[in-house]
Amino acid sequence: METTLIFLKPDAVQRGLIGSIVGRFEAKGLTFVGMKLMNVPKDLAEKHYAEHQGKPFYDGLIAFVTSSPVFVMAIRGVNAVAVCRTLIGATNGQKADPGTIRGDFGMSGGYNMIHGSDSLESAERELALWFDDGELATIDKTLDQWVYDPSDLK
Repeated sequence: METTLIFLKPDAVQRGLIGSIVGRFEAKGLTFVGMKLMNVPKDLAEKHYAEHQGKPFYDGLIAFVTSSPVFVMAIRGVNAVAVCRTLIGATNGQKADPGTIRGDFGMSGGYNMIHGSDSLESAERELALWFDDGELATIDKTLDQWVYDPSDLK
């Protein structure tokens, strides 16, 4: 099992898409182990996007993600990082495949509604930034026996 960080950016929250997007992860069979709606402090945004510092879009990205609340999720499942990235789709909504979150709801590359960790290492780093120790729940879902073949869990 992997745990990954997903957050819905200000455009998704302002457009009222939280429920529609959350439902896609839930319907896939993934487990939510942490969720919160929050305003992003500038220092957290800067830490999260530190790898982009100095790039032409950096200042605009920081201003955007701190402009309005975001909805933050810790999602667990087998291969959760890759599965979530597939559900999210390509960065630019105009180029994202239909059936993905960005493909169905997005029309922009900059206002792309959602962030998903791009690797297990990134997920671990990002989860530690966004969630304090003890904030993530431990859940034993009996439903998992209907989501995963036992061989998936080895």
